[in-house]
Amino acid sequence: MRTLASELGSHVEHLTSRPRIYADANIPAGVVAFMRDRLGWDALFVIEQDDLRRASDAEHYRLARQLRRTLVSLDHDFIDERRFPSGESGGVIVLSAPNEEGLNTELTRVDRAFFGGRGHRPRGRHTASPLVGRKVEIHPDWSGPVSGGARSKSSARRAVTSTLLS
Repeated sequence: MRTLASELGSHVEHLTSRPRIYADANIPAGVVAFMRDRLGWDALFVIEQDDLRRASDAEHYRLARQLRRTLVSLDHDFIDERRFPSGESGGVIVLSAPNEEGLNTELTRVDRAFFGGRGHRPRGRHTASPLVGRKVEIHPDWSGPVSGGARSKSSARRAVTSTLLS
């Protein structure tokens, strides 16, 4: 069944180069403010939506895709491909940091790596949803996007870099 969001989603994406984010309930309000004010992201924060506050992970995952937004969460369950297939996502960013300052630092690095960085988003070029169908796990030692190269899980763990699933 088509919805207003599904019908208008592709048009909205072409009207803005601002990253379109779906901030899960476990993201601190201060971090969402940072996304909006410092990074210039268009962030939908589920805590601000009465009907979404208590939604299940599966519902958040589905809605983020339907609204054509990249899901940002602290919940590592979203990395599970069996429960949350990459191909059915609008993109997923799972953060891991000890405090809000660390989360903000990670998001600044994500902004540069995937969205071109604030003030460097070219007009007319779509950058609002570059992670559609992909997942990335960000942590303090994250060194940037990992290409689809062949890396064993054990070498990835030893290297302590991001896990980019596509």
